Amino acid sequence: MVITSLLTYWWVRTSLALLMGACGTLAFSPYDIWPIAIISMSTLLIVIFKCNCLQSAWLGFIWGLGLFGTGINWIYISIEQFSGLPGPINVALIVLLASYLALYPSLFAGLLVKLWPCTAGACRLVFGAPALWSMTECLRGWIFTGFPWLEFGYSQIDGPLKGIAPIFGVTMITFILMMISGLTAYALIRNRLLPAFGAVALLLIPYSLHSLQWYQIQPKKAINIALVQGNIAQSLKWEVNNICPILDIYLQCTLSIFGKAKIIIWPESAIPDKEITQNAFLSQLDWLLRLQDMRLITGIIDARLTPNGYHYYNSIVVLGEKIPYCYPSMNHYDKHHLVPFGERVPLQRLLRPLAPLFNLPMSSLSQGNYLQSPLRVAEMNLTATICYEIIMGCQVRDNFQPDTDFLLTIANDAWFGDSIGVWQHFQIARMRSLELGRPLLRSSNNGITAVIKANGRTQAQLPQFTRNVLNVKVTPTYGITPYARVGTWPLWIITFLNGFFSLIYSRKKSVF
Repeated sequence: MVITSLLTYWWVRTSLALLMGACGTLAFSPYDIWPIAIISMSTLLIVIFKCNCLQSAWLGFIWGLGLFGTGINWIYISIEQFSGLPGPINVALIVLLASYLALYPSLFAGLLVKLWPCTAGACRLVFGAPALWSMTECLRGWIFTGFPWLEFGYSQIDGPLKGIAPIFGVTMITFILMMISGLTAYALIRNRLLPAFGAVALLLIPYSLHSLQWYQIQPKKAINIALVQGNIAQSLKWEVNNICPILDIYLQCTLSIFGKAKIIIWPESAIPDKEITQNAFLSQLDWLLRLQDMRLITGIIDARLTPNGYHYYNSIVVLGEKIPYCYPSMNHYDKHHLVPFGERVPLQRLLRPLAPLFNLPMSSLSQGNYLQSPLRVAEMNLTATICYEIIMGCQVRDNFQPDTDFLLTIANDAWFGDSIGVWQHFQIARMRSLELGRPLLRSSNNGITAVIKANGRTQAQLPQFTRNVLNVKVTPTYGITPYARVGTWPLWIITFLNGFFSLIYSRKKSVF
């Protein structure tokens, strides 16, 4: 057979692993070629055919290096602009990050061969691989606060498997993708049609789930919402002399839509100053909003005095409600999941003297509580997240309430320029909306500012890198999706049973 004969050459295995790992990035936005996910994952299973544990781990590492090297290299933009380090060191930092993330597919490949020695059996490829992949991806999303970026389930937001998201969540989509990939690999290695038919069936059968609607719209509660995209350059944002000009930009954008929207949303840290310092500005704006019966949601930095000094929080505050604004406001949200090295620097005393990279503005933030009350805005309940947090599906679900009307995320992706990272971030936000059956309001400094429907499709959005206002009538929804009700427990039960019984069957088969 052609495949097995090609795999006799080690350089072919290595090249295939690197190339198809790199091609995996094409499955995600802005490319959105979702079938590539299956091709990429199938190739990983094929290249470790007839390899020992160490060889498989190495090939898994090479595959991961291809995926993460092409899929997250956009982080270089912020490192290059703000690190203050020579170019080669900046490149080395990206290689180091990609290499760390590649350890997880390496662990997967090595353990797969160790636990399921049968080189091309269905136990390994169809049942063991999905279970083990789910476990290693879970580790990637948890260790060192987690970085679950480029999880292949997100690539299916416009694919035939999207209907699984509101039932079991994105992690189940990833599980099924690996099962389909296992069937595909099994069919190619064994040269059999039946597993191929099984892969096609497993891919197409969930398509019928698209017609299920787990939520109901509330047309009587439809409301005009304006999202302001300030398009402030990141290099100017945190300079003290620019605070007033930035506030004026947002204020002028807001005045232009007075009387046209009930809720106005400014992006993450739109007010690049401490809330207590801007108390007079906020109180005056609150009075003006209440005169027009309008509400404003804005990102801001909160500084609170504690016995150990000031604690700083990346926060959201609401203005214009019936009860006048007064600091500290109870109707606010503090970011919980902070970006390592961006908002919180581990080993500060050791790292901060080394380079400006470890002294970025607002890089000493404190965590908000994991569970926080929804924001109450114009008699609507909003489950809030700030920027990076939207990728933490479990956190968003745990804060979601049955009476939530909208999901809200404010962001500032100006750190990453005109890169694919911004679109990947937006794709993840769309999946949160689909999982929980709620419209999502996304206000970003320079894009992508958008309103996402409860089915994960985009209702309206602004062009990137423009200063503009998106004024949209948004209809809230109600109802609880199965995923919102039970979370990922079904996945982990299936994962455990899948892995356990395939291991037992594999051992029995090897004995007899």
